[in-house]
Amino acid sequence: MASSANVQRTNSQQRKNTQSITPYRSTTTMKKQMIISVMSKDRPGIIASITGAIYQLGGDVADLNQTVLCGYLTMILNASFDEEVTKEDLRAAISHVKTECTFEVSIKEIQPGEQLEAAGPPKETYILTVQGPNKAGIVHGISLFCSEHNVNIFDLATTLQDDQYTMALQLDLQKCSCEIEELQHKLDAYSTANGLTVMIQHNDIFQVTNEITLH
Repeated sequence: MASSANVQRTNSQQRKNTQSITPYRSTTTMKKQMIISVMSKDRPGIIASITGAIYQLGGDVADLNQTVLCGYLTMILNASFDEEVTKEDLRAAISHVKTECTFEVSIKEIQPGEQLEAAGPPKETYILTVQGPNKAGIVHGISLFCSEHNVNIFDLATTLQDDQYTMALQLDLQKCSCEIEELQHKLDAYSTANGLTVMIQHNDIFQVTNEITLH
């Protein structure tokens, strides 16, 4: 028969073992993603104001792209929030920003299972530059040419100076309906027919040949 001292030691050890076992509790919080588009008359501090509203809701900005055109700022962001945060919460937080400008805001909540493409251009991208006398329809004509050959325009910028119009397009040719050599020939024919100077280069070559070093 076990002594009372042995029984006490056994019970004490069992209590210690029981106390050392902590039930597993998941600390992972489900996140929802929202795509936010903002347009406003440009002024200093807009980005700080918008990202501040997101931060106050515990949001995390993953990607942000902004530009200013004709004195108006446009910005698009990808941010993640806790599940309980709604589009209405975010819209209210932005509307409470103290500013003389009016924010035009559009918010899209990414649905569960919806896959977002990785940020940044595809690995194989080409740069198309277009120059010529300013006239109506240049952007439409080039974008239509790309569409007809299943070329996706990833980014586009234009400038007008001294009646000369310049376009620079970043193109994704992964699903192009023809090889790059044939596309080049078709671009040459298009540029001749429309009085434009057109050049297409792989992004890597464009970056090297257009790199400017300041001394």
